[in-house]
Amino acid sequence: MSARDSILQKLRAAPRQERSRPDLAGHFQHFSKPDDEVARLRHWAAMMRAVKTDILWTREAEWDTDLAGWLAAHPQDSILLSDTPHGRKLAQRLEGVDKAPRIVWFDRDVDGWKPELFDIAAGFTAVRCGIAATGTLVLWPDEAEPRTMSLVPPLHIALFDAANLYPDFYSAMKGENWAAGMPTNALLVSGPSKTADIQQTLAYGAHGPRELLVLAVLPPRIAIHDVEGGGR
Repeated sequence: MSARDSILQKLRAAPRQERSRPDLAGHFQHFSKPDDEVARLRHWAAMMRAVKTDILWTREAEWDTDLAGWLAAHPQDSILLSDTPHGRKLAQRLEGVDKAPRIVWFDRDVDGWKPELFDIAAGFTAVRCGIAATGTLVLWPDEAEPRTMSLVPPLHIALFDAANLYPDFYSAMKGENWAAGMPTNALLVSGPSKTADIQQTLAYGAHGPRELLVLAVLPPRIAIHDVEGGGR
């Protein structure tokens, strides 16, 4: 018997110690913010804004109008849309709007139009859910809305249903049933892309968008002034 086989035999013959599974839910619950929906939204917003994220509180029936107004105040040359319900809704809203951004549809293989793709000013995507503790958006790229749309344009506009805000990462994984299947790339976005060098100089936009606008769609039970002050 070789030395290797002898060692393995001893290891296999050694008594096994039964170990209990760690209480992950209890651990995260201990460190989670208070289980209050408004408090979680305020904390999430504060964390996002701390890293230069713009948040536009809105309603389900109004987000396209509110975004059109924001684009009028912050003109963009072009915007990348997906063939999805929210992409088509925004395209319809922008029709006939004076000085609206040129609409570009993500409807072809990326290798065939890289030069044009990297000249687009803004990308518009949906958000799967949010995480309050870290001020995070979870993006769930798919064939209709690949991660390129949120990573390449210098401005990322994210449509977020604020009712899908979880207190922590573990709650998001459980609540969204990640164990049942995940995309090739799940994106956790906590502000615009940023990096720092050895001199501690922070730079935005090095590896992705340098600006992030979140359209946070509040449920009817929460007033905008509850999370922001003022509004409807």
